[in-house]
Amino acid sequence: MDPIATVTGPGRQRAAAATGDATPRAVDPSTAWTEYLAAARQLDGVRRGAAAAAGEQARSAEAAREELTVVRTGLASQQERLRELGVPAISLVPSPPELTEAARSMAGGPAAVLAALRAARGWAEAADAALAARRRFRPGSWPARARNLLVYGPFALLVPLIQVVVLAATGVGPATVAALICGLPMPAVAFVAGWIGIGRLFRASPTERLDRTVRFGVLVCLVPAVLATVGLLLALLAG
Repeated sequence: MDPIATVTGPGRQRAAAATGDATPRAVDPSTAWTEYLAAARQLDGVRRGAAAAAGEQARSAEAAREELTVVRTGLASQQERLRELGVPAISLVPSPPELTEAARSMAGGPAAVLAALRAARGWAEAADAALAARRRFRPGSWPARARNLLVYGPFALLVPLIQVVVLAATGVGPATVAALICGLPMPAVAFVAGWIGIGRLFRASPTERLDRTVRFGVLVCLVPAVLATVGLLLALLAG
C-alpha cells in the first residue's frame, strides 16, 4: 500500500479524534436560553431573599431600640420605688450568671434581642402590678388627706372622749369644769402631735416634700374639741 495514500473510514475518524481535530458538538440555542432564564430566576430569588432578610433585621433592630428605651424607663422607676421600700442597692444589680444567660439569649441577632426585651418588659409590667397591689394596702400610698387622717384623728378624739367619760362618770361638777378647762388647749396639742407623727410614720422621696395637709389637720383637731366643749357647756348650764 502506498504510504501516502489517503485513509478514509473509521480509521481516519479515530486518527482525527486522537490528534484533537474533532469538530465541537453544536449547542441548541433554545436549551442555552432556557438554562440562562433558570439561572436568572434563581439569582433573582436569592437577591429578593437577601433583601427581605436585611429589611426584617432592620425593622427588628429599630423595634429593639424602641423596646429598650421603654424597658430602661420602667426599670429606673421600679428601682427608685424599691429603694424607697428599703431594698438594698446590690439586690437591684444583675449577677454575673444572669448577665451571661441574658447575653446567650440575645446571640441570635436583632430578632432574638427584640424577643428578649419584650419578655423583660412583660416581667417588669408584672412586677409593677405586684407593687401596685401591695401599695394599695399601705397608708403611705394613699391620698394625703386620707393618710394624715389616720394620725390627726386619734389625737383629735382623745381629749374629747376623756371629757365625755368624765362627764358621764362624775356628772356635772368640779371634775367636769376641770375637764373643760384642760381641754381648751388640747386641739393645738393634738395638731402638733399629729404633725410630728406624720413626719415619723411616712417618708417622702428625696425630690418631694411630705404633705402634712396643715389646714385639714387643724380642722380635724378643732371640730371634735369644739363639739365636746359645747356639750360640756350645755351640760353645765343645764346643771
